[in-house]
Amino acid sequence: MSIAHGYRALGDPTRREILRLLREGDLAAGELAGQFEISWPSVSRHLNVLEVAGLVSSERRGGNIIYSLQTSVLEDIATEVAEMAGIGRPSEAVQATARPRRRRQPHRA
Repeated sequence: MSIAHGYRALGDPTRREILRLLREGDLAAGELAGQFEISWPSVSRHLNVLEVAGLVSSERRGGNIIYSLQTSVLEDIATEVAEMAGIGRPSEAVQATARPRRRRQPHRA
């Protein structure tokens, strides 16, 4: 599980749609597969990529495999992208116009 796997997983629109569906709540594999006009093996491969990337987790419940959204990798990716874009830092224009603080000089008698 690495952030690189997360980027790779997010590169596919079908996988992004799976994540959107799971944002609403846990779903069984069959329920997810029913949302797409692709074969069950293709959906299964997409789910495997998402699971390897740490974006979803699965749990067997009876005869079903239930998938859940895992947000920690998404949070790491969002943080990294925000840092690359400079989001959350004062802009250079604001920094350039800010007045420097004056240091107090010790009083000499």
